[in-house]
Amino acid sequence: MHRRKLLLATLAALVPGGAMGALTPTPRQSRGPFYPDRLPLERDNDLVQVEGYPHLARGEITHLTGQVRDPSGRPVSGALVEIWQCDVNGRYIHSADPGAAPRDPGFQGYGRCATAADGAYRFRTIKPVPYPGRAPHIHVAVRLSGQTPLVTQLYVQGAPENAQDWLLNTAQDPAALIVAFSPIQAPDATLAARFDLVLPAG
Repeated sequence: MHRRKLLLATLAALVPGGAMGALTPTPRQSRGPFYPDRLPLERDNDLVQVEGYPHLARGEITHLTGQVRDPSGRPVSGALVEIWQCDVNGRYIHSADPGAAPRDPGFQGYGRCATAADGAYRFRTIKPVPYPGRAPHIHVAVRLSGQTPLVTQLYVQGAPENAQDWLLNTAQDPAALIVAFSPIQAPDATLAARFDLVLPAG
């Protein structure tokens, strides 16, 4: 029996996630009221460098990466991953954003990236900041032809606002949406975060 358990543990470590059983889909979250109502001219995966503006976005520049998989654990290639978030002043790219602080002209606010053959995606953005009523978060959507988009949000591990954020705490599995932002040594970022996504069946 001990040998059988050891074998199963070894297989679980070697076989990509989901091959030993179905993965739990990433919890859905509200798209929120501030999905950009006017998309920026740049819609690439680098949100901190706006063409024609001489300065990088203010904030803690972060490499946000992850992998998109289906419930069986297979990588999903060719999916469109979108992210949108407020800038360091708490402002979204949306005409109804009520904030009084000026927008950061160096922050794109929205980006998109197609997943590679291994389901991987990558963005350069900033560590999200809180604003009144919400914990720091980044909105994420995954679009795949023929399927309803998966829309969710990721949150910052250790942010004190998490305890009071009603949307996070009413999620089916809040822990699945909380991400560590860890220091790195890189020429173009100071933090790294990884958010893997599992699409729902169908």
